[in-house]
Amino acid sequence: MLCGCDEAGRGPVIGPMVVAVVCGDPEIIKRIGVRDSKTLSEETREKMFERIMSLAVSVKFIVVKEEQIDESTYKNELNLLEAKTIARMIEPENEYIIDCPDVNEERFSKLMTELSGNPGIVSKHKADVNYPLVSAASIIAKVTREKEVLKIKNEIGDFGSGYPSDERTITFLKDYFRKNRKLPPHVRRSWKTVKSITTDLFEY
Repeated sequence: MLCGCDEAGRGPVIGPMVVAVVCGDPEIIKRIGVRDSKTLSEETREKMFERIMSLAVSVKFIVVKEEQIDESTYKNELNLLEAKTIARMIEPENEYIIDCPDVNEERFSKLMTELSGNPGIVSKHKADVNYPLVSAASIIAKVTREKEVLKIKNEIGDFGSGYPSDERTITFLKDYFRKNRKLPPHVRRSWKTVKSITTDLFEY
């Protein structure tokens, strides 16, 4: 069986990363109009999430917490963390197409085979655009992460998208830190954005 894999939330400064694997018939999945999740509206993603869950043979995902991301980032091993997370969902009898997080597709494919023992793994750039099952995985990952982000916002307040490029997110972090002299929960402390905000007042 063919499967696609992608992640959501690798870049934000707040919240987890979600890695998803979708297995099934790519032609069936293609018919519902799947695309890279970033090109779809929130409403469309949520509708497609439900259709993918009903049409795919299997759907798996793992929520990678901020602490795990920090630990790997400090070691410059974020790609390895993603690879190990994917490997936990790989079955020996299936073939996989992965949206490649590494600049070197062949290197990441080899790493995935080493970690999983499955030789039927291909890692490609823009796989979320070019392969329906990877597009489907990107939608599952994105919607699942959005649900996690909503939980965090209910806990600490509305911080915008959570990406370093979002002025609303940066303003939220600065204001929170000024007021509390510490960072809110669910913040990736290894991100350069955080270091520039907290400077020598950084508190763990």
